[in-house]
Amino acid sequence: MMSASSPSFSLRIKDAAACRWDVLSLGEVMLRFDPGEQRITQARSFQVWEGGGEYNVARGLSRCFRQRASIVTALVDNPLGRLAENLILSGGVDVSHVLWREDDGVGKTSRNGIYFLERGFGIRNALGMMDRGHTAISQLQLEEIDWESIFGVEGVRWFHTGGIFCALAEQLPHVARAAMEAARRHGTIISYDCNYRPSLWKSRGGRGAAAAANRELLPYIDVLFGHEEDFLVDAASGATKPPHYDEASFAAMAERLKQDAPNLQVITMAVRSTPSANRNDWKAFAGAEGQLYSATAIPDLEVLDRVGSGDAFASGFVYGLLEGRDLEWSLECGLAHGALVMTTPGDNSFATLKEVMNLMAGAGAHVQR
Repeated sequence: MMSASSPSFSLRIKDAAACRWDVLSLGEVMLRFDPGEQRITQARSFQVWEGGGEYNVARGLSRCFRQRASIVTALVDNPLGRLAENLILSGGVDVSHVLWREDDGVGKTSRNGIYFLERGFGIRNALGMMDRGHTAISQLQLEEIDWESIFGVEGVRWFHTGGIFCALAEQLPHVARAAMEAARRHGTIISYDCNYRPSLWKSRGGRGAAAAANRELLPYIDVLFGHEEDFLVDAASGATKPPHYDEASFAAMAERLKQDAPNLQVITMAVRSTPSANRNDWKAFAGAEGQLYSATAIPDLEVLDRVGSGDAFASGFVYGLLEGRDLEWSLECGLAHGALVMTTPGDNSFATLKEVMNLMAGAGAHVQR
């Protein structure tokens, strides 16, 4: 069992002055069509946002936490792709590492990913519908990105990718590994969010196949957002979702996972229970160097839109570590940022650093004047 928390842990993170980027993410950026309070089937208009699990982390670090962020992705060069580019730029994320695919006019060779998401309420769950088959990023090949230039010449303090990116095509875990190998050669911290999505792995072996891909990457990861089942479940197990973690079970899980991954420095996860679609209990844990860290739980959190809150937790947590804060502070920052993201529509953060700090300090919901 891990012992009580200690503030002594820190990561060896490259100096900001030696790097062009504080964070670089690798992943797909999609357009999200949001029907607001309507169901998808009855909607006649949609609000459009950009989103994507790995991208959302970079955007949160840029827009809320004022870090220098860039995204490695691919888009088709047509009006939808340029709309995605404009939205990325509005989030303060650099697009110099975006690969642009030629548009064939009908999307036979390559497409931009889109998805539709209706918000849940009460006993009605949120519902997401993906339309991301044969997208530009799913065709990314090993030789298309000059990782040595990005990590060795430009310089990156923190690299983030995850299981959503790796699920999009057979070759993408190999692309992620090449990026991680280059990042490790140049002293960049590497984080990975397992983010298992049944719909993405359905035709490729389900959770067992996802766990196998994650295990191949585990030796390269410094900071893991995930849990044991993301690595140890086999295809025949029949497991469909992870157990609900409390402090004791998380501590035991983290110790077991660390035994299989000696290079892994931090294991962390945000945990929610969902009494209803618009009320969640929200807490977070981290394990490092045999210690357990936990954030002050936020019970009965009112939710407008929960999508992207896990990515927002990750960006707040990464921000704390980039700033040299201890794990307890970083967890509190991630939890506060994730909670605020659940109060606004869309995948991404519209919170300010001041709002995050106020929530961490215990500020209530009274009007700020």
